Amino acid sequence: MKHLNDLLLLGDPRLYEVCEPVNKEELPLVKEWVADLHNVMEEIRAKYNFGRAIAAPQLGIMKRVIYMNIDKPVVFINPVFDNISEEMFEMWDDCMSFPNLLVKVKRHKSLTIHYLNEHWLEQSWQMEDDLAELLQHEYDHLNGVLCTMRAVDDKAFKYRM
Repeated sequence: MKHLNDLLLLGDPRLYEVCEPVNKEELPLVKEWVADLHNVMEEIRAKYNFGRAIAAPQLGIMKRVIYMNIDKPVVFINPVFDNISEEMFEMWDDCMSFPNLLVKVKRHKSLTIHYLNEHWLEQSWQMEDDLAELLQHEYDHLNGVLCTMRAVDDKAFKYRM
């Protein structure tokens, strides 16, 4: 079982790598990965009082998997976006890999995410506002992009107390 000390932190070169898709043969591993993601997210919540989702590469699992748990757990395997809105909004983003830093970024207001669930069934979900922002943040992790790289300007950083 992975724990908070297994979380990759800002500066770790693995956070900048593009993740590989999950193959159907790897589906039995997804359950273990999700258990690790869940455990670390719960530890982040206990220590820092935030955390709605986490991407597999944040634990060094270089696969295209996102775990979200707001009111119920959802596993996104090999997610893809479409119907991305032109309308954008600015917000202060946070990240488990640098929990004391906030970064002002621009995100798309809405999108549709297509993915496979933990049973390898195709799913899609139209998201807006905070959910769309959250999934864009996690999806970026799958592509080796951190919110620090999306800062709106050089003053878009704030320390969280």
